Amino acid sequence: METTQEKARVEVNIEPLSGLPLIREVAGGVGRTLGLTLLWGLEIVRDSYFRQLDRLNIRPRHKRASAFPPGEPKKQRTTPAS
Repeated sequence: METTQEKARVEVNIEPLSGLPLIREVAGGVGRTLGLTLLWGLEIVRDSYFRQLDRLNIRPRHKRASAFPPGEPKKQRTTPAS
């Protein structure tokens, strides 16, 4: 399926940044870089931790974990409907 229409040309104007917008862009780039570096560092630590557990032949627990603490649940207070 060929189309005979040509795409409309779009003019792109690039304006150089200076002053406060330039500083904001640079600071944003540095912040993103530091955030990704932190995440990658944490990933490296996590991977090395689990590799160490594998080397020591430590297996996951057999008992299933629960998100709820043991014991009786707290009684819920009901608010009167208005």
